[in-house]
Amino acid sequence: MILNSNEIQKIIPHRYPFLLIDRVIELVPGESAIALKNVSVNEQFFTGHFPEEHVMPGVLIVEALAQTGAVTILSTEGFKGKNAYFAGIDKCKFRRKVIPGDTLRLESKVIKRLGNLGVAEAIAYVDGEIACEAIIKFAII
Repeated sequence: MILNSNEIQKIIPHRYPFLLIDRVIELVPGESAIALKNVSVNEQFFTGHFPEEHVMPGVLIVEALAQTGAVTILSTEGFKGKNAYFAGIDKCKFRRKVIPGDTLRLESKVIKRLGNLGVAEAIAYVDGEIACEAIIKFAII
């Protein structure tokens, strides 16, 4: 299942400038998703975050991974119309800088779920290299 930005906004509540995924290219509701984020020099955060050397803030890479995970879980029938919130982040590692012109490939795989709580494995790639990886915990409300 492929989703464009309008369809993504029907699943998660994020809006510009905080919607950090442009397209979902694979989706297995409740199990996994792969999304893309095209990083542009026009992003608002570049004006204040290392303005001499444009680098996407790591926390926003993690947020993009979380939004991919939210699409994964909130696209299931039982959770449509609800919100997924961060409950924790474990084993987060940043492996390379993300700069304008990069395309982030954001992968989320749900590895555990108990009622409204869950855990997802999340990895962000640029050109096949890992940029960030984390275990993301979420609560659905």
